[in-house]
Amino acid sequence: EKEDEQIKQAKGGGSKPKNQQVAAVPLLMWRITNVIQGVKGLAGARAPVSHGVIIKGHRVVLLPAQHWPVFKEVTEVFILVPALLGLKGNLEMTLASRLSTAANIGQMDTAKDMWKMIMGNLALIQVQATVVGFLASIAAVIFSWIPEGHFRLGHAVLLCASSVATAFIASLLLGLIMIGVIIASRKIGINPDNVATPIAASLGDLITLSLLAGISTGLYKELEYNDYASPLVCAVFVALCPLWVLIARKIPSTRELLYSGWEPVIIAMAISSVGGLILDKTVTNPNFVGMAVFTPVINGVGGNLVAVQASRISTYLHINGVPMGDPNPTSRKCPTPCTSFFGSSLNARSARVLFLLVAPGHLIFLYTINSLRGGHTTLTPVFISFYLAAALLQVMILLYMADWMVHWMWGRGMDPDNFSIPYLTALGDLLGTGYLALCFHMCWFIGDRDPIPGN
Repeated sequence: EKEDEQIKQAKGGGSKPKNQQVAAVPLLMWRITNVIQGVKGLAGARAPVSHGVIIKGHRVVLLPAQHWPVFKEVTEVFILVPALLGLKGNLEMTLASRLSTAANIGQMDTAKDMWKMIMGNLALIQVQATVVGFLASIAAVIFSWIPEGHFRLGHAVLLCASSVATAFIASLLLGLIMIGVIIASRKIGINPDNVATPIAASLGDLITLSLLAGISTGLYKELEYNDYASPLVCAVFVALCPLWVLIARKIPSTRELLYSGWEPVIIAMAISSVGGLILDKTVTNPNFVGMAVFTPVINGVGGNLVAVQASRISTYLHINGVPMGDPNPTSRKCPTPCTSFFGSSLNARSARVLFLLVAPGHLIFLYTINSLRGGHTTLTPVFISFYLAAALLQVMILLYMADWMVHWMWGRGMDPDNFSIPYLTALGDLLGTGYLALCFHMCWFIGDRDPIPGN
């Protein structure tokens, strides 16, 4: 409430009515409720899970597509999963944070400014999505070629086309949705920082996984009959890049990012690809097939929560902080976990609230997955304990890193809205996938195993 009042005062208005103030707790609890409602609705409609349809209700992902021929024959697709899911942090959640801050400080109050901001940012993320999708496919090919020692040109081109097409279409759809959410949030008096990034994270996984599974399967079927489908798809999307570059260069707010915004996106993609390598090597083991279902859940929750925290801290600094890159900033020591979680500041209180949502949220997700029999893993007390420990440790590290990284970037003249979230969500993917793989191996090591793996 204090933050929302400060935003209003910074824009010259008074504080808004209390019935319009939305905090993180009711918002995220509302989203958890939607998980149950959405999954129950899908289950009641008898969605064709057995035919490989990906079902997701705001962060609960069932991935029977792992059993489709393309995922079995071209296992490198698994390496693409974290890298492409990471696009929501590299692009969409960064877009949501950037536009939320712009809306909060009054840079989208007029129709002219709003449409400039919208067109420039949409063009920018299309360029970035195409390039990152292409680089992610190259990384997947390299990570697969090094341990196996053989190279398949047909599979490499299929990976490239699937990755580029998925990244392009997903970024376009999510970008349009984010713009609508942010505009609607400001009109009804809701702080976009609390709404936009969670929705970007939730819809990002659903749209990206669905597109990746569908596009890769279609191109794999075409691979049997002709060799030009995959190169043609890749060439079409790459050929559109100059158009998006021209549009982004005309808008002052995105012109600089067109040249300087590549470092966090590419580094974050590389970090997520390492997590994809871990996923590929674990899922292909028949004893750990259930990891494909739990990976988007644990990574999504961590990325969602840390993006909310980073966006809120960034908005707080834009309104109350010293000028970005001030040559004589007030000295700020590296925060300790105690100050990040148990301090009296607004950011510490929001960190505590977000951390306390981890365990109950994951328990609901585990119950839903178990109810729909989609996990390929028996949810024993031992497994649940290891899983929750991994999830809590992941989010604790991410929230602490967010507190340090956003302030560190602010002090060095880098806008946290553009730079912090890609690093944080990529780190969340790596930590989540690594901890989850360790969780499955520990359960197997101590004898907590399914009698029939994958059943």
